[in-house]
Formats: sequence, structure tokens, C-alpha cells
Amino acid sequence: QVYLVESGGGLVQAGDSLTLSCATSGRTFSTMGWFRQAAGRTREFVAAHNKNTGRTNYADSVKGRFTISRDNAKNTLNLEMNSLKPEDTAVYYCAASSYYNRLVVESEHQYNYWGQGTQVTVSS
Repeated sequence: QVYLVESGGGLVQAGDSLTLSCATSGRTFSTMGWFRQAAGRTREFVAAHNKNTGRTNYADSVKGRFTISRDNAKNTLNLEMNSLKPEDTAVYYCAASSYYNRLVVESEHQYNYWGQGTQVTVSS
């Protein structure tokens, strides 16, 4: 059984930083990513990472502010979020794909394992 469990969400002020973590159990994935869904909006891509190539991709809206990384020893995926804005408020989801070995992908349809999500709220 595969589990993805996010942690680290919370309420912060604009300009603050927050780091999300996603603990993975059951197996190791090469391609993992973060998505988010704000109230009343569709889920959107945030960042992705491939363990085998080290390659990362980011949504334009978070580029330069967010950093995705992997702790292979702990089998966790992290998302360091700096200079947070109210528009970053959303439920953040960790996702993993068993389809790819070396690719970094951005479509939610390319991921087949999902966590339950963690709420991030940024006040102005």
C-alpha cells in the first residue's frame, strides 16, 4: 500500500516562509510533484522533481520563490516556500507518478498517487 502524507501547512503572513513535507511509504517514486487548489478553482501545478535526473520544473507563479527538493534518506519530498503571497493560499497536494523514470511532468493526469492535502493560508 502506498501512502503520501503531507505536513507543514498553516497560517502565515504575507512575506513569510513555510516548508511543506510529503512522507512517502510503500515504494519510492522517481517523479513527484506538488499541486495546489484554491477555493473555487481547479487544481494547478506548482512544482515537480525527478530523483534520477535531479531536474525540477516550476509554475511561473512560484518560480524564484519556491524550491522543491527530495530527501532520499527519509523518502520525503519537500517544498520550501518563501515570500508567500495571499494568492498562494490553497490546499497543497503531494503527488507521485509510477509512469516515468526520468521525466518531470506537470499535468495532474500524469500522476497516479495523491496525498490528502495540507492547507496553507497566507494573510495580507
